[in-house]
Formats: sequence, C-alpha cells, structure tokens
Amino acid sequence: MSGPRILIVGGVAAGMSAALRAKRHNPDADVVVFERGEIISYGACGLPYVLGGEVRAWDDLLARTPPQVRAEGVSVRLRHTVTDVDADAGRITVRDADGGSRTEPYDSLLLATGVAALRPPWMADGLGGLHVLRDVPDGRAIDASLRGARRVAIVGAGYIGLELAEAFRRRDLSVVMVEMAPRVAGRMLDAAMCGVVQAELERNGVDVRTGVAVEGVTQRDGSVTGLRTEAGDVRADAVVVAVGVRPETALARAAGAGLGDTGAVAVDDHQRTSADGVWAAGDNCEVRHRVTGRPAHVPLGLAANRMGRVAGVSMAGGDARFPGIVGTGIFKTFSLGVGRTGLTQTEAEQHGLDAVTADVTAGDHAGYYPDTKPLEIRLTGERGTRRLLGAQIAALNHESAKRIDVVAALLHAGATVDDLADADLAYAPPFAGVFDALLVAAGRLQRALD
Repeated sequence: MSGPRILIVGGVAAGMSAALRAKRHNPDADVVVFERGEIISYGACGLPYVLGGEVRAWDDLLARTPPQVRAEGVSVRLRHTVTDVDADAGRITVRDADGGSRTEPYDSLLLATGVAALRPPWMADGLGGLHVLRDVPDGRAIDASLRGARRVAIVGAGYIGLELAEAFRRRDLSVVMVEMAPRVAGRMLDAAMCGVVQAELERNGVDVRTGVAVEGVTQRDGSVTGLRTEAGDVRADAVVVAVGVRPETALARAAGAGLGDTGAVAVDDHQRTSADGVWAAGDNCEVRHRVTGRPAHVPLGLAANRMGRVAGVSMAGGDARFPGIVGTGIFKTFSLGVGRTGLTQTEAEQHGLDAVTADVTAGDHAGYYPDTKPLEIRLTGERGTRRLLGAQIAALNHESAKRIDVVAALLHAGATVDDLADADLAYAPPFAGVFDALLVAAGRLQRALD
C-alpha cells in the first residue's frame, strides 16, 4: 500500500471507530488494530443488562466481528498486547497470541487503551467469587459465580453498582450495597437527589449501607464468603467491586506523551498527544468541558466513539476536531431513571462559580392523563450572567429522564436560563403538561436569579 501505516492499540469503542473512519477517509492507508482480548467492537454499557436477563446473550452486545471489520480493509489482530512504544523510532513492541515478541513500525499511532477498574488494596487476586465488571470475560465470570448464589454484595454505588443492583434483584438474589461515601450516587448528583436514588433501591429490596468502609474479605477454601467492614462482617456468596476506574496511561507515558491534571492523557482537539505521531482517544483521555472551559475526565461511550472518529480522520490526513463535552450521563435502576448534565451545584461551587439552584417536583405528563409519575428536577444557573450551568433529573418513569438531553443541547450552545424558559417544547397530555416540568424549573430559577 502507498498510504500511511496507522496502528491502533485497542479495538473497542474509540479504537474501532478510529480504524474504520481512517480507512474510509484514506482507502490507501494500512490500518492495523491490536486488541489484547478476543472481542472487538461491543457495547460494554450493556453488560449489566445481560447479567439481569434483559439482554439475551453476550453476543447480542457485539456491533462488529473481526471478519466484518477485515472485510472493510482493516487488519485486526486479537490477543496481541502492545507492551512498549518508541515514539522517536516510530515503532511499537507487540507480544502476540503465542507469547512471541516483535516490533511494528508506524507512521501514526493511536492509543485507545481505555480505563481499568480500580481494585482496592484488600482485593485479592485469584479468589473465587470476587469480581470487577469492565468487559465480557468479567461478565461471564460474574454470571458463573451467581449460579447457585443466594446473596451478592456490591461495593460502590456509582453507575455500575446501581445498574447491577437491579440486575441481581431480577435474578431473585439478595443484594447488599456497601458505599464508603455518605450517599449513593454522590459523585454524580447533589445530595438532594441522592435520597431519591437510595429510596428506589430500598423500595426494591436492596440493603443499602452508606458511610461504611470495606476493610477486606472473608473467605473459605479459596472463595469469597463476604466482606469485612468497619461496621461488621457482611455475608455474601459473591462480591462485585465497582468503586471507579482509572485511565490506562502506561503506553502513553512510554511514548513520552504528557498527562493532564486529571491523570488522563492530554490531547488537543484533533486528539494529538504531545508525542510526535501519537494520538489518543477514548476513556484514557481528558477532554475540554464546555461549561467550565477546563480539562475533565468523563469516561462515557458517546465521547469515546466521537474521539475515535476524530482521531481516525486526523491520522488519515483529514481535519476533524472534537468539540468537547458537557458531562451528560444517565442511568436506570429499577423504575427510576436519573440523568445529569453540566455541573451540579456542588461542582459549580468547587469551580468557583456563583451558582444558584432551583428544585421542582412535577408530573411527567398531564395530571389528568392516566399513570402520571413524579419528576424531580434540579436546575442550576450562574448569578449575573444567567448562564445555564447544569441539570439533574430523577424520573419514576425512567424514560422521562431523557429530558436531560434538552438541557445538554442548550449547554453545548452556551445558552442561558432564559433560553430554556423560552424554549418551544412539545406538548400533548400523554407526554407533558402544557408547561413541561423543565419549563417550570426554568421559571423558578429565573425568579431566584432576578
């Protein structure tokens, strides 16, 4: 081939998006993906739903198989682990599936290495029934541990822990959730919203224990039997640790690429690192937050795929730019849907902003239409500029939490609270009141800002 040689480390969201976009932009490019596992291009966010039975099989999460990708002209090498990068020489060192090691030259290199699950110091390797959940093999291992189990402990109450609580209850398992912080979902939401989440967990039989630090595990015959906590032992047949993630940056550091203040790889809006010829994309990168104007590390699927596309075009000689994020996330636990975007009141204050928040409880559609469910909306704006800063929504009809996207779109455009209050939102009784709950919240925040 006469085109550039583009090597990509990691074949899931960002890596595969980059590979396919690079090949489409420059069909002459020699694009090679190195994936240390056996699966590429799958929906990692669907893992809890396979465990809960809402998604039938692990293979249903696959977006593309290696033969499909190869048919588009991209070379895929499974069970190949990149162990080193020599950016000065323009080559990587790879350990193949048979354990052999060799070097591979490149013109452009993309590091799409993602994140690794945080493992507390007490988490022993090789102990049966003790798990994290980051990929399909992890999911299969958890599934195997649950067969014959009666009680499961979840350590951590973030996105994964909250989704797993529902998945395990759907399997008729007893579930205890242990969280060191004083509230569930405390890293995502203001305190006023966290209580709504905890109430939904407890209403569905989850034993929630907040403000409790885990000190270790109990075990017998090589398998976990529970947790040791500062408040006493917790019995469990299986334990899933979901206390957060850290960006995988070892190869970036080997290449001489700089890390940002968040600890993730620093990139420009083309996804270039500070190392010549080396790009990075996905959950291992920090990005510009459009509300604060500062770097942030928010590892979520949409941003990872978009960063991959930008990197693919850039490496293939084109001009694409990543526009940044506004920190939008959403999750479901039981009947409750919870969305957030922009900044919470707590985060705004941490960034030194003069923030004002309004809270509203309203129906998700017209009160006279059957089966109205409550919506909790928390809207935050900036005093003086009246700039919209963020929103949080908790909806007992979980689909209603997608209203968060209205605020996300306005944040992306730099809108004010008044812009939201004036928005021409859709109305019909099955969907909303004449004044949608978002408009009611905006009106209340207007008065607080006046």
